[in-house]
Amino acid sequence: MSILIVDDSKVIQVLLGTTLKKAGYTDLLYASSAQETYEILGIIDNKPKPPQIDLILMDIVMPVIDGIEACRHIKDHANLKDIPIIMVTAKDESEVLQLAFAGGAVDYIVKPVKKQELLARVRSVLKLKHEMDSRKAREKELLEVTHQLEEANRTLQRYSYLDGLTEVSNRRYFDDTLEKEWKRAMRCQEAISLIMIDIDFFKLYNDYYGHQGGDDCLKMVAKTLADTIKRSVDFVARYGGEEFAAVLPNTDLPGATTVAQNMQDAIAKCNIKHENSKIGKLLTISMGVATLVPQKGSDCSRLIKLADDALYQAKDQGRDCIKVASKCT
Repeated sequence: MSILIVDDSKVIQVLLGTTLKKAGYTDLLYASSAQETYEILGIIDNKPKPPQIDLILMDIVMPVIDGIEACRHIKDHANLKDIPIIMVTAKDESEVLQLAFAGGAVDYIVKPVKKQELLARVRSVLKLKHEMDSRKAREKELLEVTHQLEEANRTLQRYSYLDGLTEVSNRRYFDDTLEKEWKRAMRCQEAISLIMIDIDFFKLYNDYYGHQGGDDCLKMVAKTLADTIKRSVDFVARYGGEEFAAVLPNTDLPGATTVAQNMQDAIAKCNIKHENSKIGKLLTISMGVATLVPQKGSDCSRLIKLADDALYQAKDQGRDCIKVASKCT
């Protein structure tokens, strides 16, 4: 336990120090003024050090800066305010003591100091300080555990929204986020677009290249589609099997069609071989695009149906193409 004795009288310093040492408190520091106290605590340059002092015994009557003002100044610093200060005074007037307590003192001792009273008050305050430090340590530990738990939950949440194979968003994230974006678009009366994407003749691809080849293909297509998305609010999700979906908030039909064209071009540039395709030797995708401005009381199912119907048209009319829903309003 480190105790700082602050008194402009060397006699009082020795008296207090001797009494404390005999009681087993050997880690003692001394200051003869508020200025010396500030130097020990590191607050001369207004950059207080982490507290190394467990208790301060502070004389009230000192030259230049009295003990009450010194106490108040120490307590103004956040990382020093928990150091308990006992005022040592020859003045026991109620007004003086009120000022001392208002300044942050936790107790006082009247001069001439009585040995048993000094030790009793020191023991009591140090015990309270120890209990407070222990409680704060437990609170800090609890906060850290809570932070770690929150981070783990966030990580778990992220993983719960990722497709394990392709590492783009999964169907659960698609459903949850599309609904949220639909409601936001409804409030703001903004357009929201959806692109449904299907890999052409993927079953034939799997039959020819095997399931591992099919998995590698899905990963490449997913990454390519996701890399095409430029805005943070847009996202690509694996809708199911070889089908993907892109949600584009605050995007009109021409904008969504442009994104779809960029996706088709990006897939073409990958030059993924598809020997069993019925429309060429490279892997292709078909897409259906739909855009709506949500009306009050509506839900996103109509947007999904429009995009899905457009995708069906693209597949029905030769694949490797983009079809726009005809009933977008």
